[in-house]
Amino acid sequence: MKYKVLAQFLREDVMLHAKNISYKLPSERELTAKFGVSRQTVRRAMLDLENEGLIKSRRGSGYYAASTGFSAHAQIAVITTFTDEYIFPAILRDMENVLGSRGYTLQTYATLNRVSAEREILQRIINHPVGGILVEGSKTALPNPNMDLYQSLRKMGIPIVFFQGYYPALSHLPAVTDDNYAGGYKLTQYLLNKGHRHIGGIFKSDDIQGPERYSGMMAAIRDKDLPLPDHEICWFDSTDRSRLIDNKDTSLLSSFVKEHLPLATAVICYNDEIAYHLIKNITDLGKRVPEDIAVASFDNSYYSRISPVPITSLWHRTRHMGTEAAGLLLSMLQGKNPHSLVLPWELSERAST
Repeated sequence: MKYKVLAQFLREDVMLHAKNISYKLPSERELTAKFGVSRQTVRRAMLDLENEGLIKSRRGSGYYAASTGFSAHAQIAVITTFTDEYIFPAILRDMENVLGSRGYTLQTYATLNRVSAEREILQRIINHPVGGILVEGSKTALPNPNMDLYQSLRKMGIPIVFFQGYYPALSHLPAVTDDNYAGGYKLTQYLLNKGHRHIGGIFKSDDIQGPERYSGMMAAIRDKDLPLPDHEICWFDSTDRSRLIDNKDTSLLSSFVKEHLPLATAVICYNDEIAYHLIKNITDLGKRVPEDIAVASFDNSYYSRISPVPITSLWHRTRHMGTEAAGLLLSMLQGKNPHSLVLPWELSERAST
């Protein structure tokens, strides 16, 4: 929304003038002209900053930085790949609940899973430091060119916690991740126990969760002394996902079903989002789920419930990614050295298997 964009600009403007507690913000007229928005939008943004205690209104004079001053240490940067992806609203809400109750304000950035955007965000934070950073790495299955900036942030004393995806080169930093290898093994073992001997898989290639889940799947098949299903594996990346979700291009899934799954009786999907669209594609091609092919997935999101055939999916019964990551960061802000957490999976069985 426009007011949120404006509010973020104003937060950073106050940060730049943190030492000047009498700093006056631009007038409503100046902001409407500069950003091409209505006065109502400007007032909504100002109200957000007032509620956060960052500014105060003086009748007939305008808005000023709050007399209590502004501390960059009260700001937490949250860097995600996609803020609108189906699992992230809940993660961000949990982070807000934990950190907001302790007086911290979250600045949220989205990289769109691009290392170039990640670099711009990190440089921005270096120029305008914050109290801490919660970050989901971009293209974590690939070498990352931004290690220099992460090292600079650590030298500045800014605590960093990774969630979801992490960088092996920064494995010494705390992270909250899924037990993806065990998840891939668990789903495969579940399907094997149901009698399936030809199992396919579709995994994301540029995020570390994909190779980890694939590795668990292949290990379970190997341990059963079955042939490894090279031909039944499909890989996709962030560009492929964009074509599917944004452009409704299902050619990747159609090709996967037609060319890679002629013998498979079950398939493991990287996540519920892919499983949802795969099930629709399978049924459009005249096949039945689970009679012709069973489908299992990760995340147990709303996709698993609204799917034409409800999806068997893994989930976290008691521990939540956002809550745990925010908790680790709070520990670091208190001078502690917390250990990384790996969240175990539970199976929610539905009609797709």
